[in-house]
Formats: sequence, C-alpha cells, structure tokens
Amino acid sequence: MHAWIVLWFNLVRDWGYPGIILLMAMESSVLPLPSEVVIPPAAYWAAQGRYNFWGVILAGTIGSYLGAAVMYWVSRWIGRPLVVRYGNYVFIPESKLLRAERWLARYEAGGVFFARLLPVVRHLIGIPAGIVRMEFKTYSLMTITGSAVWCSVLAWFGSEVIGDRPELLNDPQQMIRVLTDRFHWFVALILILTVLYIVVMRLTARPEGARENLK
Repeated sequence: MHAWIVLWFNLVRDWGYPGIILLMAMESSVLPLPSEVVIPPAAYWAAQGRYNFWGVILAGTIGSYLGAAVMYWVSRWIGRPLVVRYGNYVFIPESKLLRAERWLARYEAGGVFFARLLPVVRHLIGIPAGIVRMEFKTYSLMTITGSAVWCSVLAWFGSEVIGDRPELLNDPQQMIRVLTDRFHWFVALILILTVLYIVVMRLTARPEGARENLK
C-alpha cells in the first residue's frame, strides 16, 4: 500500500500543473477518478515547494470546469435518449442520471454550485444541465465557483493535515506514524463525505408512488 501511495504522489508531482488539470477534468467527466485523490497530494507537494498552493487550487478549478463543460456540450448535443441508451458503457447508469436530474430540477442553477461540493451528483450534473439546455454562462459561473470552493477545501486538507510531514513518503513506518497522529482528521473527512453521500441519496430519491416527470 505504501508503495502504491508513493507511486501516485510522485505521479501527481511529476505531471505538474497540466497533470492536475487533466486529472481534475477526468474527475468532472464520466471517469471514476475522485478529486479527493488528486488535490490533497498536489497540495502536499505545494507544502514541499513543488507547487504553489493557490496554483493547485487554480489548476484544479480549471480542470474541473473543462471536464464539466465537455459533459455539458456532449449531453446537449446527443440528448437524453442516447445518454440513457449508452450510459451504462461509460459509468452512467440511468439510476445515476435520474438522481442528477432530480437534483437539478429541485435546485436549478444553485444546484450546479452545490453539486460541485457533493458526491454522487458532482461529476454528473453537467449531463442534465446540457440536456435541458441551461444557459451556459450560468452553468459556467456556478461550476467554476463551486469547483473553486471544493478544491480549496481539499487543498487545505492536503497542505495542513499532511503537508507539514514530508517524511510520510520515506518509508511505511513514517506513513503509519503520520496517519496515526492525524487519524482524527481522516476520520472527520470520511464522516463528512459519508454524511454528504447520504444526504444526496435522500434528496434525490424518487418519492414513493410519484411519477417520474424527467423521463
């Protein structure tokens, strides 16, 4: 496990800002690459002087926006029927699409902003936004703002929680020591993400007996 973590951290380091942009663009698309494994390692390297802290946030925000913009325009171009028909082949089952659609229908433009802070709908919100042809300027503004906030939170975690311990990549024992010392922070992050996941699942669940108006 230590070797894999070191390999990933070094990958994030060696790819530079273009790598952060690419990885975050993938995270905002249909590819299952969590932002939680991109921005914290980049912020860790910022604390070591490899990157600039604000540069990491900016690169992460740019990448998130680029991926989200591609999702918007592709969905707007191909339409809902093709997304439903072929979505399973690109990690978008109809059940996930329906949740994103319910979220957007309930919260509209504000839903795009908050979606960037939440699991489940974060990387999917561009699909219903494109399908319903939301104004692209509004979509862009909400996406950029929400992405910047989320990247800032993750960058703070990577910089403040693990960034001051450069020795964690030296050997497994050092990493265990760091994880033990900062265990409460990792537990807090996991709990927050779990709560957000549960909240999104409840808010986007189909009401019992209700008709599906988004089909």
